[in-house]
Amino acid sequence: MSLMIEELDFRPTPIGDLVLRRRKSVQLKGVDIYEVKLGDYFLMSSLFHDAEDQLAKLGLGILEQDNLDVVVGGLGLGYTAVSALEDERVNSLVVVEYLAGVIDWHRKGLVPMGSKLTADPRCRLVQADFFAASRDVSKSFDPENPEHKHDAILLDIDHTPTNVLHQTNTRFYTEEGLGELAQHLKPGGVFGLWADGFPEDSFTTLLGTVFHTAEAHTIEFDNPFTGNNSEGAVYLARVSP
Repeated sequence: MSLMIEELDFRPTPIGDLVLRRRKSVQLKGVDIYEVKLGDYFLMSSLFHDAEDQLAKLGLGILEQDNLDVVVGGLGLGYTAVSALEDERVNSLVVVEYLAGVIDWHRKGLVPMGSKLTADPRCRLVQADFFAASRDVSKSFDPENPEHKHDAILLDIDHTPTNVLHQTNTRFYTEEGLGELAQHLKPGGVFGLWADGFPEDSFTTLLGTVFHTAEAHTIEFDNPFTGNNSEGAVYLARVSP
């Protein structure tokens, strides 16, 4: 596959060098592919975002009420956040992103979804550590409304619950860490999680010990690089009404 690569941004961070690049694929008729790397990790590609879209659609789809207050953990290229805003019931969306550079990409228009997010008055981009905020059950993920709880919290940061970007994140994927997250939700609220590959049965079982209900979905999508399907997972868990 013939590709031309342009580096749009490079900056060091406390957890590794952050790189945004754009590829132009001749085989895919000149389509621009945006990619993000952090240190040695390849984080995301604009070519593959079906599971990220479905994280928002499935997570919000099981809620019946209007005027939803939603949190997205991890901004990335913005696909989960944009998908959430496509639900007209969303009243407010707080996107929590640890890396200032990622927020800059969106505000400067370096990535395709940036203008949609920054132009929507319902959406605010907040630089913070999602996992630290989850541990602090005394206040909200929303710094402007610290007393608020949320209808949905949608998380897309680590590769999987067992393949994390930083070892300190592992605590979140335990009964204690998930129990703290659950305290940030309104009655009947939803926690949704994106992960790479097929769902892990052990994690679905763990969600079921913490939340009122838990389920997992496999999202299949075409992969033009391999000529086959690839898979992503969406976990959904709900607190008691």
